[in-house]
Amino acid sequence: QVQLVESGGGLVQPGGSLRLSCAASGLRVLYYAMNWYRQVPGKERELVAAITGTGGMTNYGDSVKGRFIISRDNAKNMVYLQMNTLKSEDTAVYYCDARSYKSDYWGQGTQVTVSS
Repeated sequence: QVQLVESGGGLVQPGGSLRLSCAASGLRVLYYAMNWYRQVPGKERELVAAITGTGGMTNYGDSVKGRFIISRDNAKNMVYLQMNTLKSEDTAVYYCDARSYKSDYWGQGTQVTVSS
């Protein structure tokens, strides 16, 4: 059974940092495209960051380029999202997604609130 469990969300002041974690079980993150999405109520889910399978190439949404970093620890089967210089508009529920050509798995999400 595949599970993706996000953690690390919370309340942070503008300009601060957070690191989100995605713990995967039932699949190997090395062999999946691993993505972080976010969503606020009333809006579509937005791709924040992505890392490809074995190649490990990364891609970022325009709104987070230069501030967020996605990484992967194959030994721990974890994916991370380091979020720096956070802004109020980064407030959202953040989801971890594992995708292959034949499957797509999602975590339950973790809330990130950026507010003073």
